[in-house]
Order: sequence, then structure tokens, then C-alpha cells
Amino acid sequence: MTGMLSYLLYGAVALAAGVRGVPTCSPQDPPTTDPDAEARTFEAEDGTLSGTTIDTAQAGYTGTGYVTGFDEGDDKVTFTVDSTTTRLYDLNIRVAAIYGEKRTYVVLNGGASSEVYFPASDDWADISGGQLLLSEGSNTIDIVNNWGWYLIDSITLTPSTPRPPHEINAELVNPAANADATALYAYLRSIYGNKILSGQQELSDANWVGEQTGKIPAVVSVDLMDYSPSRVERGTVGTSVEEAIVHSERGGIVSVLWHWNAPTGLYDTEEHKWWSGFYTDATDFDVEAALSSTTNANHTLLIRDIDAIAVQLKRLQDAGVPVLWRPLHEAEGGWFWWGAKGAEPAKKLYAVLYERLTEYHGLNNLIWLWNSLLEEWYPGDATVDILTADVYVQGNGPMSTQYNQLIELGQDKKLIAAAEVGAAPLPDLLQAYEAQWLWFTVWGGDSYIRNPDWNSPENLQTIYDSEYVLTLDEIQGWRSS
Repeated sequence: MTGMLSYLLYGAVALAAGVRGVPTCSPQDPPTTDPDAEARTFEAEDGTLSGTTIDTAQAGYTGTGYVTGFDEGDDKVTFTVDSTTTRLYDLNIRVAAIYGEKRTYVVLNGGASSEVYFPASDDWADISGGQLLLSEGSNTIDIVNNWGWYLIDSITLTPSTPRPPHEINAELVNPAANADATALYAYLRSIYGNKILSGQQELSDANWVGEQTGKIPAVVSVDLMDYSPSRVERGTVGTSVEEAIVHSERGGIVSVLWHWNAPTGLYDTEEHKWWSGFYTDATDFDVEAALSSTTNANHTLLIRDIDAIAVQLKRLQDAGVPVLWRPLHEAEGGWFWWGAKGAEPAKKLYAVLYERLTEYHGLNNLIWLWNSLLEEWYPGDATVDILTADVYVQGNGPMSTQYNQLIELGQDKKLIAAAEVGAAPLPDLLQAYEAQWLWFTVWGGDSYIRNPDWNSPENLQTIYDSEYVLTLDEIQGWRSS
């Protein structure tokens, strides 16, 4: 145990026990006051502006105005906050997202950034910005453009309370789940809150991580994209199932997603090639219309595609591979066709997938993951085992904003994982923020895992050497643990 976490824990223990060199109050001492123990509000117009301006046109602001003009990449407002000690705070942002839903970046002391979602609103709203670990002394908190075009009135910092014990569901949602799936779920429950599993998208990148750090990730995620019928008919040959079996046979854990190429209606133009057919702007396939009846042609094509994927998942079941199954990922973003028509069609399609794969095809090796943060998109507890988020922010931070959102969404009864990340999280920050992700999976290739701007060699080594982070060699025998 090193770094910031050690400092925090030592201070807490020392204060409780009266360790030599750490002053404690005797009954005769006058009570001390802690100026940081209560909520503190900071007005945006009092901050340092970079590319932004102060305005008063939107009624209902506090103080003397608010900050606007977030329209260029580096536009921001910087709050300077003093803290008498190193302490974790809950961040609240008072914002008006009057031009539709938005996202901002919050950056603490010029380091790790976190992404915060602002729902569309015609008026001011208080939005949770996650948590911030302020250092003793002066700190800076930047709110940086990202999607832009929102108004910032103020921020409020409230000391965080310790996280209560989790109350995770003991059983999988599929009552017929097989021994492989139940053993994996039991293992995941046993480590949740105490360790995090390292993970990597694609077997080749997982092996590369092993070459760089000396440790292979515990979890490998593969994509069934090239088994989509509209790709197969154009010549693709999938190899992901074989790669998943390789990782499973060496004692690893397998996660599977599916960039589902639309069943039909691919534009296949210079701007939108057929192989990008999972994107909303690359197809005219209408998921809402396809689900409007079970007799229309496009509904039939949906079932055809699901059946084709079932063949591949059966291969994994026959090989004894339990699967962390993450269909319809990032639906709420709308950039994939399965989310393009809103929450209700996406949830309906998820229900069709669940029924077809479990009840019709008898796939009982699947642990069902949902990959969305917003309550209106949630299919419900009855068909979801694990809640996940995809988080692409630089700085190797703890992603506590999304973690806390998922805690609330699942009422702390569901396991929570970072299914896709751009930057692997540093273990000291995860522990300090109590962001108890079950695993992280870094996206592959030169853009992320092999990009030192996202994952420096030094940070990767720190992460893979940490006792808090489990690697392939450390999870051997998980089926019987």
C-alpha cells in the first residue's frame, strides 16, 4: 500500500490512536473547528476564466452572474479551493444545459479528468460531478468545454461519507445458469470491493501488455462483430471465438461484446463503408420499426442475426467458457443504431436478445451486462447481472463519477465494472476514491493501450505491479476459489 492512500489511512489511524507526533484533543482542550467540514459553494463568476465570459441573461443564477461561452476545446472556468487537509469531497455543479444534453470535463489540479453528463434543462439544475480528492493547501478545479454550450453558475463541495458495505445479489438472473457461469459469478462477488481485475480488449493487445509489464491481464474482451451476417456476406471471417478459448484455457476470464452490423440498409458509400454499419449514420435500419411487430421482414432479420451469434456463443459454452456478455453497448449515446431511436426500443431489443439466447437457445454460460448510466435506459434488475460503463478520459483517474452513478442505478445490488476505458486507472486513486470497479478493460490498438499519452509505460507498470490489481497469474483456480 503506497502513495496517497497510505497517507490517508495513516492519518486516520494516527488520529484515532493518538500516535506520537500527531496531536489529539484532551478533554480539557477547547473544541477545534474545521472550516472544511461543511459544504462550501464557489461562484463561477469568481473563478479564473479562459475563453469564457460572465453573463446574467439566464434568470435564477446565484451570486452576481454565471459563466458561459464554452464553445472551443480549451474553454474553461477554474476554481481555486483551499483545503486544510487531504480529504475526499462530493462535487455538485449548478448548471443550465439549455441547448440540450451535454458533457463536461472536470480536471483536478491539472491531472486526471472525469466526464460529467448534464441532462437537458431549461432552468438551473444541481448535477453530481462525482468526487474530488483535494490535497492539503491550494487546489484547482477546472470545468472544461467537452461538448460545450452550457452555463455554469457555481460548484459546491461537501465532505464525502464512507461507502457502506455492498449488498450484491447472490444469484444470477438466469435461474438455469450453468456451473461455469455460477462459479465465475461467485468468484467475482468474492473479490468485489477488495481487488480489481486487469483487463484488455483483444488477445493480441493483452499479450502485448504482458510483454511490456511482465503480467498478462486477467480479463480479455473480444468482439463478435465479424460474425454479423451483413459482414459475413461481404467476406469477413471471425476469429474472436478461438481467441476467447485461448485465453480461457490459460485460466483467464472472457468478456464478449458485439458491434452489431445492421442486418440491412447499409449505405456503403465513401463516407460510410459497409464495415461501419453498426453506426447510426451508416445505415437506415430502423430498430423501432423492426420491433413494431414480429412479422415484418426486418424483425425476421434481427432474429436471424441473433441466431447467428448464438452459434458462436454456443461454441464457447461447449468449450466450458463462461462469458461476461455485453450486448447493445453504449446504447444511450445514440451513435449506434440500436440506441438511435431512444431508450424504449433499445430496452425492447435487449429483452428480445435475452429471451432468444437464454430461453430459445439455452445459452446458460452468459453473465448479462448492461452498459448504460441513465435510469430511463435501464432494462431492469430481472435481466441484468452486472452494470458497466465505458469511460474515455485521460489521466488514469478513478472514474468515480460513473461508478457512483451505477451504484445509484443498481441500488448497490449489482456488481459494477469499467467495461471500456481509454486509460487504465491508477490503483491508489481507485482506493482513495472508493471507486471499487470490479474490472477495467482498456481499448486496444495504437489509439489507447499502446498510446503513451493515454497509458504511459510507467503508469502501466505501476498498475500491473500493484497488489490491488489482479493479473492472469493471480487468478488461477478461480473456478474452485
